[in-house]
Formats: sequence, structure tokens, C-alpha cells
Amino acid sequence: MSENKIKKEALALRYDSEESGAPRVTAKGQGYIAERILENAQEAGVPVQEDPTLLSLLSEININEEIPEELYLAVAEVFAFIYRSDKEMKNRKDSM
Repeated sequence: MSENKIKKEALALRYDSEESGAPRVTAKGQGYIAERILENAQEAGVPVQEDPTLLSLLSEININEEIPEELYLAVAEVFAFIYRSDKEMKNRKDSM
């Protein structure tokens, strides 16, 4: 019996406007490495967004490499999601 398991993939991005002009890929991997990336994000309280199409495009970029200009808008949407998630979480904590 063959298993058609879809291998989990994950990628981490970082943006520091003082370091560079564009976000960078800081980690990427499949299987166990992808699971560790997701676990580290969860432990650090970093929101995770699932976007298979964007993941496929970003997976072509080397670690520590800036994302290409063509992906700025898509990645900006990811960072906007993270900003909103952080803000919602802070508001929940403040209301407790």
C-alpha cells in the first residue's frame, strides 16, 4: 500500500527596515524541519498564515536572500495579517 502523504512545508520571513530594503527568507524546509519552524513560531507567539501559492514562490528563494520585488505586495499582505493578529492579541490581553 502506498502512502500519498503531502509533505508539510514551511517558511519564515523577517523584515527589518534598518537592515535591508526588503523582507528576507530566514528559514525554510519540509517535513521535520517545517514542523520545527512552525513549533518555533508558535512558541514565540508569531502568527502563522497558510498560503500554498505564496509558499511555492518563496521556496525558490535562498535563506537570507531578500524577496524579489514581484512578491512585495503578496508579502506585504502577510505582514499586514501579522500586524492585525498582534493587535487583536494585545487588545484581548488588555481587556482581561
